[in-house]
Amino acid sequence: MPAKFVSTENRPLLQVKNLQTGFKIEGDYYNAVERVSFDVKRKQIVGVVGESGCGKSVMSLSIMQLLPEGIGKIRGGEIEFEGEDISKLSDKRMNDIRGKDISMIFQEPMTSLNPVFTIGYQIEEVILNHENLTKKEARLRSVSLLKQVGIPRAEKIVTEYPHQLSGGMRQRVMIAMAIACQPKLLIADEPTTALDVTVQAQILELLKGIQEANDMSIILITHDLGVVAEICDEVLVMYAGKIVERAPVEELFAAPKHPYTELLMKAIPKMDEEIETLATIEGLVPSVINMPQVGCRFANRCPKAMPECTTVTPQLGDVGHEHEVACLLFDESWPSDKKKVRDREGVATL
Repeated sequence: MPAKFVSTENRPLLQVKNLQTGFKIEGDYYNAVERVSFDVKRKQIVGVVGESGCGKSVMSLSIMQLLPEGIGKIRGGEIEFEGEDISKLSDKRMNDIRGKDISMIFQEPMTSLNPVFTIGYQIEEVILNHENLTKKEARLRSVSLLKQVGIPRAEKIVTEYPHQLSGGMRQRVMIAMAIACQPKLLIADEPTTALDVTVQAQILELLKGIQEANDMSIILITHDLGVVAEICDEVLVMYAGKIVERAPVEELFAAPKHPYTELLMKAIPKMDEEIETLATIEGLVPSVINMPQVGCRFANRCPKAMPECTTVTPQLGDVGHEHEVACLLFDESWPSDKKKVRDREGVATL
């Protein structure tokens, strides 16, 4: 039979398939991202959540091909952007895509900008690298971009240096740089970290407005589930380099399945409840050197763990419409006499 034709419009903008990314430590590679697969549709905002050390930023750097040279390496899988596997591209070809078709807002606005160059120079550098414009035209575009992201006195700001701006203003500059060439996909890595609550809300509103105005897709990486609830369409929950749950945002918040997701939800402060202490997740994310190779990587911290959780590796499986979870509690292939189900009070044996 002839191959099934998939139109460009219906095909996901980004398809990550079994991605494995490792780091070289004392001569050996250890995977920080382990067989991660997901899609990003056109005009969609996908949130990626999890504690620090879960592999969120490493995954984003893998997509951008910005892993530390000689240390970080994509060890397997595919990263298809508009049908092309960009993980196999040459540096020159990737440079053509990076900044133009796929762009990124990095963590820490305080340190992401180069302190020795003006704001205008840094934005113009992105534009001139990808667009056939004169320096004067690039300067005009830079001023227009600063106005678009809500920076006042844009004509003056382009001549100033990063240290002369507040953290919120620097983050707006980073966004202006990221959208300078109207990318199809924007990766925002903790875009509201180190900003006060009021500025966080402004940045999120700005990102949402830009996404809608430019029909852009966004991967929003964060540890803040409140941020995810605000603007995302779909959520990926990562733990120890793996995706443990994937669902539409409303579904995830209404009915979280994985015990890790449940615990993350419980750690969110609620305005309508008076509590003395917030819920916490005992223990730490395992390091890449000591990562369990068999069983569930969350087992030693999970309040609902069974003995089998340390010997059987759960796989992502459907638990509802576009809702997947990697947990033996929901694995239909697991023998019914050993399966356990949960309720709001705890875990009961079937």
